[in-house]
Amino acid sequence: MRLFGLYVVIELVALVAVVSWLGLAWTLLLMIAGGVLGMWLVRREGARAALAMAEAVRGGRAAHTEVTDGALIRLAGLLILVPGVVSDLLGLLLVLPPSRALARRWLMREAERRAPGLRTVRIRTGGPVIDGEVVPGSGPAGPAGPAQRSSYPDGPPRVIEGRVIEG
Repeated sequence: MRLFGLYVVIELVALVAVVSWLGLAWTLLLMIAGGVLGMWLVRREGARAALAMAEAVRGGRAAHTEVTDGALIRLAGLLILVPGVVSDLLGLLLVLPPSRALARRWLMREAERRAPGLRTVRIRTGGPVIDGEVVPGSGPAGPAGPAQRSSYPDGPPRVIEGRVIEG
């Protein structure tokens, strides 16, 4: 609750400063123009992020960057909808690709710091995704003999049948 109170105080101080600098009419015009521009940018960048995510999924890549961008764009839209000078400015900064990239890197670094397994997943998912299923049995070569079992603790490697689709 204190954080919300601090936010309201910061917004009021910023609003009073802008009104005293520009005047009430120009401040209202600035806020309306910022909201319209911000919503247009959110719509445009949201569509780009959705297309990038679809392309990543189609290409079999992990879409962590695209998902994070989508979340940051939604947050920017929310900040622009909330009345206030500071929230509009933060929302406009988040919707712009260069500042969003900085926020994304910071957010991913913090998430990986708090959950180290996320970094491993991000590094390992650089290659293609291969769908498959495990079928129990001895494989096409028949059961493994004792000599083969000694070099492979879980038995000999199995033959994987499938097809490769190049993108």
